[in-house]
Amino acid sequence: MQSSFLKVFYTGLLCLLGAVLQIHAAAPPDKTAIDGLVKRVLKEQAAHFETAFIPQENGKDVFELESSKGKILLKGSNGLSIASALNYYLHHYAHCDVSWNGTNLQLPQPLPVVDARVHKTTPYKYRYYLNYCTFNYTISWWKWDRWQWEIDWMALNGINMPLALTGQNSIWDRVYKSLGFTDKDLSNFYSGPTYFNWFWMGNLDGWGGPLPQSFMKGHEALQKQILERERSLGMTPVLPAFTGHVPPAFKDKFPNAKVKRTNWDAGFDDVYILDPGDPMFAEIGRRFMEEEIRTFGTDHLYSSDTFNENLPPTNDSVFLHQISKKIYQSMAAVDTAAIWVMQGWMFHYQKDFWHPAQIQALMTAAPDDKMVVLDLFSENYPVWNRTEAYYGKQWIWCMLQNFGGNISMYGRMDNVANDPANALHDPSARNLVGIGVTPEGIEQNPVMYALMLENVWRDQPIDLNTWLKAYALRRYGRQNDAAEKAWDILHKTVYSGRLTEGGPESILTGRPGFKTETTRTKTMLAYDPGALIPAWDNMIQAAAALKSSDGFQYDVVDVTRQVLANYADSLQQQFARAYQHNDAAAFKKYSGQFIVLLTDMDRLLATRKDFLLGRWLEDAKGWGTTPAEKALFEKNARDLVTLWGDKNSELHEYSSRQWSGLINNFYKARWAQFFTYVNTCMQQHKPVDEKYFDEKMKDWEWQWVNAHELYTATPKGNAVATAKELYTKYSGVIKATYN
Repeated sequence: MQSSFLKVFYTGLLCLLGAVLQIHAAAPPDKTAIDGLVKRVLKEQAAHFETAFIPQENGKDVFELESSKGKILLKGSNGLSIASALNYYLHHYAHCDVSWNGTNLQLPQPLPVVDARVHKTTPYKYRYYLNYCTFNYTISWWKWDRWQWEIDWMALNGINMPLALTGQNSIWDRVYKSLGFTDKDLSNFYSGPTYFNWFWMGNLDGWGGPLPQSFMKGHEALQKQILERERSLGMTPVLPAFTGHVPPAFKDKFPNAKVKRTNWDAGFDDVYILDPGDPMFAEIGRRFMEEEIRTFGTDHLYSSDTFNENLPPTNDSVFLHQISKKIYQSMAAVDTAAIWVMQGWMFHYQKDFWHPAQIQALMTAAPDDKMVVLDLFSENYPVWNRTEAYYGKQWIWCMLQNFGGNISMYGRMDNVANDPANALHDPSARNLVGIGVTPEGIEQNPVMYALMLENVWRDQPIDLNTWLKAYALRRYGRQNDAAEKAWDILHKTVYSGRLTEGGPESILTGRPGFKTETTRTKTMLAYDPGALIPAWDNMIQAAAALKSSDGFQYDVVDVTRQVLANYADSLQQQFARAYQHNDAAAFKKYSGQFIVLLTDMDRLLATRKDFLLGRWLEDAKGWGTTPAEKALFEKNARDLVTLWGDKNSELHEYSSRQWSGLINNFYKARWAQFFTYVNTCMQQHKPVDEKYFDEKMKDWEWQWVNAHELYTATPKGNAVATAKELYTKYSGVIKATYN
């Protein structure tokens, strides 16, 4: 019996090792994959392009572009390099652009000739993409068609190191069930679909669940499609590793294990973290990685952030070094080629804890070539320059840019245009090996991502004046003086942002009251709101010539939205002063104007798919296989972008969105109730009790989160015509307000 068992065991082990070794072997470039991308992007025009592979140069990706015998030749060291050659041609020769928020693929006829061969080598080994949070604030409901588009976009922009988290819950399910846990044991462990990020990082359990098996299975199948496509184009996806987060039932099933309770301090229940020093940590880590590799394969890159927004129990350097060492060893025990990819967020977020001694203790536990640190917020708060470049570890300069998926116009263009190249040539940067884009949410501020990814194939700073003119040309399909002036103003206003965590919001999305800001709704601008008006003027002036451009339609709506959102802040201050002066007539006047403004903004945003609440909700329900699942997913979708948690959530409005449907039926509806309450108080000569109103709103908000009224997922109206109408209506009064 024993020999039979051993025979079966070693046969299975050899099969597993064989599969792993097969995965480890470098796959040859996949011409079918890149040709498929070219056809998806160019459609019938793809017949004019040919692709070929060429070797890397000094271990770095390379592409070439030239014309020959009536064809455009795209050459590269892998699929994504060839895609980058195509993107270079689209930008610099055809003046076209592929973007989340408006695409221009009106190629000139005949196609422009490449008169001299273009040769580009990237200075960066890694070009990282995504943030744990992106998988919820934007990606929660994506299916394959949306993922396929994104992977094409990633390849066009030279990204080769995408974070790949989809589908991991099914891996955890099999691992914990192999340890004897039942569905009942795990029912309060897995979060709902919009909270996976915080579940994966050990911040919360169960919220938004229970998670149906159908969703786990659907995401596992989706992850296989994602990974197959990414790898076929030459990308090396980053998979998760074990961080120590265990189910609440773990403490009962393994009472002798070293499990600590920890709290994210955001209003959620405690979660349970297994001490890396406990033997069970290595055992679970091994089982997880083996099951993950068996299911998804591997490219040897693993993400693990044990202390993300959770402080360690002690700042003792020896302890931190040992913890870090055990985490790395748990990866290397399964995959000897494992490279630990660590987010450096905690070193900024909890900088009062993470002093040089603590950071160095964590860093030095793994070999220098087996760890890559993401300097997650380099454009605002770099950590590399105060840690001796992470003490010799490989690290990546990252632009975070967005928090919560908020859509306010924001960015730090000058830093993004200059700092990556400056760091690349700075001897103190030591082992800088890449650049990255790590936003919490995407599908907004497309110019910032286009600018950041311009760095992929260059090692010198970007001249913004020249670049913005070229950007406007390719985005709109034709040169326009007014549009160029608008972008120059946008650069000097919204895109010269302050050192903040994300862009400023408008008070219109905050809980109603008289204060200019709330805990989660920060409204302070880095620019005089009046300074943005000339950009609006120029956008409207350019409308006649550019109105057919998809990118222009988005931009003119977004600029109009931003100007009106800023004006909403001014109106709120006017009705607040009217209340303070007990001027009921003025209060009714300005509060009435505020309501009309929100109605107009909702109508404006309804003209673009980018700003529709209905699209988010319908995508959520699309994952449901039963009415109950559809209702659960809709509640998840509604909750994340409003309260975030329960009706007492401390994170309400963190992920606020200025979306059509949400403005009319949530934000405006709250403000209307507030104005009714204030008017009644003024009539009865009673003071307004904002705390009382807040409590009343909590119940109303929770009812909205649990409701099921329908919102359109289809744009309505003409974007440019509506923007021009609102410009005529508001530009005069807004200019008078700021003068």
